[in-house]
Amino acid sequence: MTDPVIRALDESDAHLFDTLPDPLDARAAHRLTHHRPDWKRVALRDGEVVARAAWWGGPDDTEPLNVNWFDVAEGEEEAGAELLRTAPWQVELELNLPPGRREDPRLHAAAEARFTAARAAGYELLVERFLYRWTPACGLPERPGRLVFRAEPDDAVFFDALRRIHSVTLDAHSLRAVEDGGLDRAAQEELDFFRWCPSPREWWQIAYTPQGEPVGMHIPVHNPSGPCVGFIGVLPEHRGHGYAYDLLAECTHFLVERGAEFVSAGTDQGNFPMAANFTKAGYPVVRERINFTPVRRE
Repeated sequence: MTDPVIRALDESDAHLFDTLPDPLDARAAHRLTHHRPDWKRVALRDGEVVARAAWWGGPDDTEPLNVNWFDVAEGEEEAGAELLRTAPWQVELELNLPPGRREDPRLHAAAEARFTAARAAGYELLVERFLYRWTPACGLPERPGRLVFRAEPDDAVFFDALRRIHSVTLDAHSLRAVEDGGLDRAAQEELDFFRWCPSPREWWQIAYTPQGEPVGMHIPVHNPSGPCVGFIGVLPEHRGHGYAYDLLAECTHFLVERGAEFVSAGTDQGNFPMAANFTKAGYPVVRERINFTPVRRE
């Protein structure tokens, strides 16, 4: 067997990326995602594509934010590992998989091959997430009417709320940010993401009780692929009252009132309270996302 040849693509040979069959149907997961040809790489063996990866970022980003498409042919885990290992960008890897993959032996094997290749390339599992997609067929969630929502122009108010929310967070990415740089780092990363999204700053809202006490926040956004729930967070002293559902319902209505024909969202599978709120609000799980990160070197 000949050694694989790793190569980057460009406009002239971008078609090679589409020649590898994929039982997990990543194309369906990325039908609204634009991948730049020069951020795609393939592994070729005897002229055939045996592994491929596409890096992704926003339209104004000069470097990719993550790898969000990666797959390997049967028995080609090492070629896939080499493809990732030799890439010029060592960023988070996202694998978007169909929710029924565990029950179907063929899908399970295809997913495990990706996991094996990622680990061999020096990646470690961070978290498994549910991905949701609300559409009008799901019905709008009922607004409980318990909270008052207001825009807040001062970023410092959101920064302070995010610090408090992240002090009790269940989110794996936020926990990693807290571990790396404390609550300030975690709060700033969220604000940077909100700012990065190409939707109006005026959409960010703080939720209050009728008496004027702040309860939490919801951030409806558009990312480059469309409308989504950017963030839902309840302040620690107000947890246990089901307010996350109120925030989610309001966020959904807010986006629909501004023309959204679908709303995307996600949460960690281990965040059982938030997953239950998405179910209550009528958000179906459409994919699962497995997040890997490059192993940290001491």
